[in-house]
Amino acid sequence: MYELTMNLRTDKKTPLYEQIYSFIKHDIQSGRIACGEKLPSTRALAKHLEVSRSTAALAYEQLLSEGFIESVPCRGFFAAQIEELYHLRPAKAKEEKEKADGKAYRYDFTPNGVDLTGFPYNVWRKLSRDILMDDRTELFRSGDSRGEYGFRNAVCNYLYQARGVNCTPGQVIIGAGSDYLFMLLSMILGTDHKIAFEDPTYKQAYRLAQSLSYETVPVTMDKSGMEVTRLSGTDADIAYVTPSHQYPTGIVMPMKRRLELLKWAGEKDGRYIVEDDYDSEFRYKGKPIPALQGYDRMEKVIYLGTFSKSIAPAIRLSYMVLPNPLLRIYQERHRFVNSTVSKVDQMIVQRFLEDGYYERHLNKMRALYKNRHDTLIDALRPLSGICRVFGEHAGVHLLLAFENGKTEEELILRAKERGIKVYGLSDYRILKDPAARPTVLLGYANLAEEQIKDAAGILAECWG
Repeated sequence: MYELTMNLRTDKKTPLYEQIYSFIKHDIQSGRIACGEKLPSTRALAKHLEVSRSTAALAYEQLLSEGFIESVPCRGFFAAQIEELYHLRPAKAKEEKEKADGKAYRYDFTPNGVDLTGFPYNVWRKLSRDILMDDRTELFRSGDSRGEYGFRNAVCNYLYQARGVNCTPGQVIIGAGSDYLFMLLSMILGTDHKIAFEDPTYKQAYRLAQSLSYETVPVTMDKSGMEVTRLSGTDADIAYVTPSHQYPTGIVMPMKRRLELLKWAGEKDGRYIVEDDYDSEFRYKGKPIPALQGYDRMEKVIYLGTFSKSIAPAIRLSYMVLPNPLLRIYQERHRFVNSTVSKVDQMIVQRFLEDGYYERHLNKMRALYKNRHDTLIDALRPLSGICRVFGEHAGVHLLLAFENGKTEEELILRAKERGIKVYGLSDYRILKDPAARPTVLLGYANLAEEQIKDAAGILAECWG
């Protein structure tokens, strides 16, 4: 029989039975108590530890319910067979080994970052409490498959005021993330289309289109975005674009190019433009150009947006605005597909929009990101002789194009050796271009200003 010796802490908030349970569980997981080994009876354990028998019984009951021990009638308690739990341990060991091998980074300039320290926790708790205060059974019934009308109406009002999008609540569909909405859109459009993507592009959308069996074609860009003359030379009938802040190059598509793109879509029936307006809220120079959808008079633009960048990725709240011809197809054939966002979450964000909290949050985050943007630009000045900064006036990342003879791989490796993770533009290209200028992306949303200064100083040393 295994004799249990443990030091119980009576001055701690953790109940005694939980301390006993945790101790035995740990010994079974670590192998100190072997499978099949007999444990003391509850009476013997209570006497040994000088606790009540009910305390010992509670600990054993918890271990029994989780499968760590087994009870055999007339014989007692035995450690159970838990081989499955041992397979979980190498993952932690692997993680620790990777850190020991130097694979953990001091600073990560991810372009997909969002600063969650600025998340409005107090407001979110207040709105959640207010919405759940009343016992409203309607909150937990299935709602409108497009999303709740009040929330869709709030999204419409916001899009019109902030982005110049013209739509009605009936055209808006709410979904848990842009991936879900893209898959729903593929049901509405059908897969008998060829989609043109900007090159370089947002690879997640590109991979998703391919996994949905769409034929795809890359279209090169110039300083104004997707080249419409090259687009016209393909047989694509759908163009996927990010005109407000092209991902990843940061190009803002000017009005002339937007009108050319709309003209292309109007030249043939069945042509559409998917406008992904993923982070239009963050712009640091000049007045934001209204969404492409606002200039669409032929109902050719499918507008996608999200709250993931502006509030938090885990919110998983995105929206799609369908032109009326596609809306009719959706209503006739696909209205049965239920919304993937809970009514409670929709109501929280609705109140967040309607009560002015979202506007205040955006103003706060714009100021925060602008300070980090300016700090990074200033800290990169020592590199001005060997690289050019671009894409820096919007979003939460910028790009450095190098002219010092170093390859993109060499630049990334040198940064990695100093504990800094940067991202190469070549990873976002559909067609590899050996002649392309070595370019790296630096995102600054996840880094504090002091961290940005320190990291940029290190990069100036290893790249200079």
